[in-house]
Amino acid sequence: MILTVTLNTAVDLTYRVPALTPHASHRVTQVIERPGGKGLNVARVLAALGHETVATGFAGGATGAVLREQLAATPVRDELVETAGPTRRTVAIVDTATGDTTQLNEPGPTVTAAEWAVFRTRFTALLDGAEGVALCGSLPPGIHVGAYAELVRLARTAGVPVLLDTSGEPLRRGIAARPDLVKPNADELAQLTGTRDPLRATREARGRGARTVVSSLGPDGLLAATPEGLWRAAPPAAVKGNPTGAGDSAVAGLLSGLVENAPWPDRLSRAVALSAATVLSPVAGEFDATAYEELLARVKVTEEPDRP
Repeated sequence: MILTVTLNTAVDLTYRVPALTPHASHRVTQVIERPGGKGLNVARVLAALGHETVATGFAGGATGAVLREQLAATPVRDELVETAGPTRRTVAIVDTATGDTTQLNEPGPTVTAAEWAVFRTRFTALLDGAEGVALCGSLPPGIHVGAYAELVRLARTAGVPVLLDTSGEPLRRGIAARPDLVKPNADELAQLTGTRDPLRATREARGRGARTVVSSLGPDGLLAATPEGLWRAAPPAAVKGNPTGAGDSAVAGLLSGLVENAPWPDRLSRAVALSAATVLSPVAGEFDATAYEELLARVKVTEEPDRP
């Protein structure tokens, strides 16, 4: 079983419009509603890959009820903790003429100390039997900034490999707790290390405590600093579509490869192909299965000289 944690879940709304114009009214041609938040996107992709997957985190209010009803229609097991405050919504507006996406994210409910205590107890119990755990996304109001560091330490104590995908101060503190893998994007990596040179920043991030750092370089693929060496993985060509959730699919690919003990080239190929196939899908947390299989065979993975 793979466990995913989404402390700031959401009901994701995707609006597709012929063209997005500021200060104008728009006719929406399609509305798609899905359970969301980074960890739930990861969970759905893992389930589609054939892994038994359990999702925990928080959900509450009317939007939380909608989220849980939608999650029940998937293979993902619901172990979310109820909150008094309502689950947030996110809105992705897709300009179908250009393929560009505009994202609007609500902050999320304020989680109380009592609700955090219930979650912590449930998380600890779920670690028993977990092959791996993903800690994903932003922290909702009320959760202390060291929450991910606390959860990383709990997973390490239980002997469960842990992947961390967050940003800002939660990433800075979480990486110091020595997770097995972190997956920052270029902006998150620059914020953490103070440099925009991908190679230097990835190495420096690994030096802060993570066993492995896999940096997302957007359309250029992934750069991985691992105990076995330095790797680059790139898609065969740029793809156009909705990039929302592409990074979450990469996390699912990396975590599935980790629990399967796959070689690094296979893990990275899977992550890049899933990410690109998600861009080709209309909603986050889903991927174009045909495109994934076709892309998987064409991802280019190279081992780089690991020189200072």
